[in-house]
Amino acid sequence: MVLQVHRTQKEPIVTWEALPADYILPDDPVENIQQPSLAAALTDALGTAGRIQPQMLIGSNFGLVATVNKKIVVKAPDWFYVPQVQPVAADIIRRSYTQNLEGAAVAVVMEFLSDTEGGELSVRSTPPYGKLYFYEHILKVPTYVTYDPYEPSLEVRCLQDGKYTLLQADANARYWIPELELFLGIWQGERLCQTINWLRWWDREGNLLLWSSEQAEVERQRAEVERQRAEQESQRADKLAAKLRELGIDPDAIA
Repeated sequence: MVLQVHRTQKEPIVTWEALPADYILPDDPVENIQQPSLAAALTDALGTAGRIQPQMLIGSNFGLVATVNKKIVVKAPDWFYVPQVQPVAADIIRRSYTQNLEGAAVAVVMEFLSDTEGGELSVRSTPPYGKLYFYEHILKVPTYVTYDPYEPSLEVRCLQDGKYTLLQADANARYWIPELELFLGIWQGERLCQTINWLRWWDREGNLLLWSSEQAEVERQRAEVERQRAEQESQRADKLAAKLRELGIDPDAIA
């Protein structure tokens, strides 16, 4: 008789410790050429809408740190959001973020898909940890977004009972992101001379959050409409003054 021994994997021991000052953070190249633009556009729209507050931390390719089984682990997502962090001195540059030690837990993480091994959907539970495993079991991020801009394909996972569950999009093919109280979806169009499939935000009423360039164009058009209205009013006033003079009435005297 052969006794079958099933090896059970132990839960990782996670602690939140300050990153040593001499720790060399990874400087991996961007794997998706659209990644910087996609991340910048997401943050730009939040800023334009006045939805970024001083206590928040929003970043891109920025190290999120945890100590797992006494070893430092760092992942740098393509975009992330933390609702509240402890302030740092004005002369200090924040070079990484350790949740629970430096502030609240990371609330939203986004990864833009690449073809690298152990990538955005990897559940590898041993070093080097897969990203999905790290966000699900180590950081326990409530909302994990993965996006392939070339398909395009958007997936949103919500942490329920310690496991990620894929969410279903609404009738507009958008996903509600409760941590930001906004919808997230795909929008094709141009920004900074790039016409691609962007990720964009919509508010609860379905209004698109504008980029700063779009908001500037709206304000320019509004100013032009106001200029035209003022010009039309001036022309009407001039015509009325001319008509009064024809009738022998001094418009200045009436004024």
